Amino acid sequence: MLSESQIQQFITGGFVRIDRAFSRDLAAECRSILWRGLGLDPEDALSGRCPVVRLGDYPQEPFRQAANTPVLHAAFDQLVGKGRWAPRRSIGGFVVRFPSELDPGDTGWHVDASFPGDEPEAAFSSWRVNFVSGGRALLMLFLFSDVGRNDAPTRIRTGSHLDVARILEPAGAHGMSFMELAGHLNATDRLPEAHATGEAGTVYLCHPFLVHAGQPHHGKEPRFLGQPPLYPNGPVQLVREDGNYSPVERAIRMGLGLDR
Repeated sequence: MLSESQIQQFITGGFVRIDRAFSRDLAAECRSILWRGLGLDPEDALSGRCPVVRLGDYPQEPFRQAANTPVLHAAFDQLVGKGRWAPRRSIGGFVVRFPSELDPGDTGWHVDASFPGDEPEAAFSSWRVNFVSGGRALLMLFLFSDVGRNDAPTRIRTGSHLDVARILEPAGAHGMSFMELAGHLNATDRLPEAHATGEAGTVYLCHPFLVHAGQPHHGKEPRFLGQPPLYPNGPVQLVREDGNYSPVERAIRMGLGLDR
């Protein structure tokens, strides 16, 4: 599925874009379910809307199909390794952004946390990330609507995952909380910014350490984005006797200075 240059882009840049990972028809079917979840009529949906609405998990069949296309499964094998990931049973939560002049209040740079800390019932801001990416094989961005430059595309700091590996290593297996790690991300300010644009059906497969952020919506149509993790079947291994490192592992090793 992925060419060698795309895999190298993932290792050094932190993400790869897959066009037509699932069909536009399937994206439209999923949007119709999401509109019902919003309790809105698509023909009269923009008046009085707050800038961002978060929806819970959606396990219906169209979402399972979108998350499990042959194209995506082949890419998971290439980036994470065969047998090293678990198929998604849903897309997870959704972030729906509406055109608005209001501040959405959630546009800070961050890395998605992957496992709970000592208090499992605590707020998500206390969840943690460690240098072997416990609990997460990939960060994924599923575009269920067309997303242009003005439609609040997710902002990405290219190559930031390499810096994050170095930031996390001293914290060991316990890692850092979502908020603690966010406080160290000014080290990535110098990096170039990319934007997760594309047609409905586009998927960005990202390294779990990739620094990213939302932004206000200045377009015309709501943006529907699913942002699920791909779960691992086992821990990342940074020392393998056979040297069979996945691109996810190779990137972490590169960030830590173990590989060039």
